[in-house]
Parts: sequence; structure tokens; C-alpha cells
Amino acid sequence: MARIVDGSKKDDLDFEGSIRPASLDEYIGQTDIKENLEVFIKACKMRDEVLDHVLLYGPPGLGKTTLAHIIAHEMGTNIKTASGPSIEKSGDLAAILSQLEPGDVLFIDEIHRIPRYIEEILYPAMEDFVLDIVISNGDGSSRNLRIDLPPFTLVGATTRAGDISAPLRDRFGITSKLSYYTEEELYQIIKRTSKVLNMPINENAALELARRSRKTPRIANRLFKRVRDFALVFESSEIDEDITKTSLRRLKVDEDGLDQIDIQYLDALITKFNGGPVGAQTVATSIGEEVTTIEDVVEPYLLQEGFVKRTPRGRVATEKAYNHLNIEYDPNSSNK
Repeated sequence: MARIVDGSKKDDLDFEGSIRPASLDEYIGQTDIKENLEVFIKACKMRDEVLDHVLLYGPPGLGKTTLAHIIAHEMGTNIKTASGPSIEKSGDLAAILSQLEPGDVLFIDEIHRIPRYIEEILYPAMEDFVLDIVISNGDGSSRNLRIDLPPFTLVGATTRAGDISAPLRDRFGITSKLSYYTEEELYQIIKRTSKVLNMPINENAALELARRSRKTPRIANRLFKRVRDFALVFESSEIDEDITKTSLRRLKVDEDGLDQIDIQYLDALITKFNGGPVGAQTVATSIGEEVTTIEDVVEPYLLQEGFVKRTPRGRVATEKAYNHLNIEYDPNSSNK
């Protein structure tokens, strides 16, 4: 089921690109990461070197792709993009690496999904800027071909840092974890988006959107896009609080940013499994969702906000989840 509050990438990449900040000065949030990157970039430019390889990890929608583009912009270089799932053969990676120019930034999204045998080709490319290729001679024998690569910066992004092998992780000189945003930061992002898209939004409406955006910029911008549609059809020159609340109610995004799938998840956990503990696979099956969707998209926000907790025995619904669904909470239940 498609979700408007899904922080993962969808088919609105052109929209995201149109509102993406181009520099660290324009980038809102992730203050520590931003300040450190500014130092690292200035230092390597003073030494006339390429920036160390960068690993960015955290939940989807927090700005990893945007930071990769900003790094290229701040370094004054071009960016080449790829995704882990699309690199299936050694030739795929070789084709990408052979197209790089000196100083380029290579951004690989979902880098944890690169096959292990492809990683082995990536190691010398990252460490020594060389590409080792095994070429078949056609008679059953083979030979190694080494190709020099220009110095480049690999920026890897992942929502699952634990799935990255230790040898690959150790080759990144800069590793940064992106955190969820505050409502104030999301408010600033929404106001900036409003200005970029030339669609005014008043303060109360922007605050309402910020509260329901699951602490995630991509969701904030996606909700803004949909509320803008309602304002246009309602023939309003400004997005106000009434239009915002009406739009979000019709989109089934509640006051805490939860949507139908979140509610189904919590309801199943409480009513079908007595509040838990229960495994993610079991809950996913009960509501007809993929377990990866539950683990990567649904649960992170519910855990962050205290609706669910993980235990060695499985997921458990908290008192906050019961209250949200207006279900009586029994702290003495044998499963708690």
C-alpha cells in the first residue's frame, strides 16, 4: 500500500530535486554533521585533496541524498549516482567507476544491498583508486587487468548500517548518523518549501504540518505538496490551518502523524496478540505487509515516539499505543 507518510523514495524525485538546498548554508537541521562536513571540506580543499569517503546512515527521508549533492556542490565537482540493488555484476560497477572524473563524488544509495563479491572490487577502488578486473581469455584461462582511477569521493547512504560488512564500513573515513528532526526544524523546512514553490502558508498551518510529519523532512515536503493541491482546488491563495487539517484528515494522517498502516499495526499488536511480545514477521503477515516495510518504514517512528518497544521476545505495545487507540491498558497483563 502506498503511503504518503512513507519516508522512503517514491516517484516524486523531480519534486524533491526542485526544492533541494544546494549548499550547507541552506541545509536545515543535522547541525553537528553539517558543521563537521564544513570543516572537512575546507581542510581537504586547502590541501588540494579529495574528501575522504563518507558513509551516511539513518532512517529514510532525513536528507542523505541531499547531503551527497551538497558535498559535490561544496567541493565544486560533479556527482554520479547509483543504487546498491542496480549494481548486480562486476561490469556494472566497472562501468560506473570508469566514467568518473578527478574529484567527482560517487553517490551509492542503499549501499548495504551491494553483493559481497562486488564489494571486493570496490575495496581497491576506495583505497588505492585502482580497478582490478578479471578478464577471460576465451580458452578457459583468465588474466587480471588493473586500471588506474582518478581520485574520487564515495558517499554511501543506508538505512541499515548493521547490514554493511565490516571491511566496507572501515574504508569510510567519515561516518555520520542522521537523526530525526525537531518540529521547529521541520517548520523552517516547510516555510522554505513554501517560498521556493511560491505557495504561501501561514504560521499555524506550517506548525500543524510540522507536527504531523513524523520528524522527517521528506514527509513534511510530501504533505505540503498534497495540502497545496487541496488549497489550489479550494481556490485559496494561501494554505491556512483549516485547509491543512481538512487535507490531512482526508489523507488519514492523524495528529501524531500516524496513518492507516500504523494504526493497523498497533491494532493488530494489541487486539490480535494481546499487546505482545510478538515477532515482526508475525505482525507483518497479520496485516498483509512485507516484514522489511514494517522494520524499515513503520517501526522506526513508532519506536522513536514510544508507541512500541522491542524486547528480546518481540514487539510490545506501550500504554501510549493503547491510549492512542482508546483501548483500556492493563499493566498487569501477563504479556507485559
